[in-house]
Amino acid sequence: MAAPPPRALSAEPRRAALGTAALSAPRRGARVRAARPREESFHTHRLLMASNINSRSSVCPPCNCAQMALADTIVAYQPDADKHAGVLAYELVQGNLVQWNSFMDKSIPDPPTAVLLHGILGSRKNWGSFAKRLAQEFPMWQFLLVDLRCHGDSASIKKRGPHTVASTALDVLKLIMQLRLTPRVLVGHSFGGKVALSMVEQAAKPLARPVRVWVLDATPGKVRAGGDGEDHPAELIEFLRRMPTQVSSKQEVVDALVKEQFSVDVARWVATNLRRSSPLGQRSSSSFSWTFDLNGISEMYKSYEDANLWRIVENVPRGVHINFLKAERSLHRWALEDLQRIHNAEELAADEGGGVEMHVLEDAGHWVHADNPDGLFRILSSTFRIETTIRGMQD
Repeated sequence: MAAPPPRALSAEPRRAALGTAALSAPRRGARVRAARPREESFHTHRLLMASNINSRSSVCPPCNCAQMALADTIVAYQPDADKHAGVLAYELVQGNLVQWNSFMDKSIPDPPTAVLLHGILGSRKNWGSFAKRLAQEFPMWQFLLVDLRCHGDSASIKKRGPHTVASTALDVLKLIMQLRLTPRVLVGHSFGGKVALSMVEQAAKPLARPVRVWVLDATPGKVRAGGDGEDHPAELIEFLRRMPTQVSSKQEVVDALVKEQFSVDVARWVATNLRRSSPLGQRSSSSFSWTFDLNGISEMYKSYEDANLWRIVENVPRGVHINFLKAERSLHRWALEDLQRIHNAEELAADEGGGVEMHVLEDAGHWVHADNPDGLFRILSSTFRIETTIRGMQD
């Protein structure tokens, strides 16, 4: 599932046809956000920029929109739709030792990059604070936060179906290719965890070898529903689809969800996906509408329930290390059968030059980065220290 409220919802690889292009917390971190323009602004290049001194910008050749390269810089740009029609909305959080952007000379290697993926009904904002903390601790790294299809600012970018785990993974691979990144680490929560596994399965060149994958509180196969007294994501999605597309207030949504026996935490979190429906520049509108595409999300969640990615776990490509993190209180998601298969995969992967490992995050439910952010940070930090050491030895 998605990413945020405390104790909320309980519930050789194939080569993709991406051509020959290789895709591969600071005290202050730079954020770059790109999103497809609204229909009414397709003909314009709208640039919003705020930067501190000593910042530099580089120009995107296709559309002449600027990106800032250094830390202490914030840029939001909306590139020409024809040139960037397939780009997802994203943020790039960079450590203060990173001096790079995707439009620099191609001979300049990109810094070590991690991709952070949210779950169903979430958005890239779920990872915002956590990414800043990582960038402060590992200032040579950059962290790509993505709004997956049908979610957040990417919901306005019309995508062809089917809306599946595989198609969602391919979107991210295409974005990585366009940004000329070679990620060393993929971190996905819930639905995003399966997306990360699918990325490894679909792509060869876009991903570095070695690459470390973190699947947070999700199994590679069957998704098991929550027990009594827990929120059920599929039921939540269907209830939201039956609600009016516009509502008078966020509290109206919270009250309706609580009345249907969803938790208050989930209800309040879902309401954060509402925005005012008033035209640009007008603040007097009393109506709100959803920022996501619920029909597409319903299809995505069905795919999440059905997708079986055990094959990539039980036949790990050489140089790939897959880490599963089980939330201590998320017992309903993990059957003994799942744990045994992962244990067996650990032994097999070690013999084949890959890696599979199981971790447990104490004092956490499904919302791992909200329930126990300190514990999650300690566990994930080991990956960034290892990769930083390896890169230093290679250089």
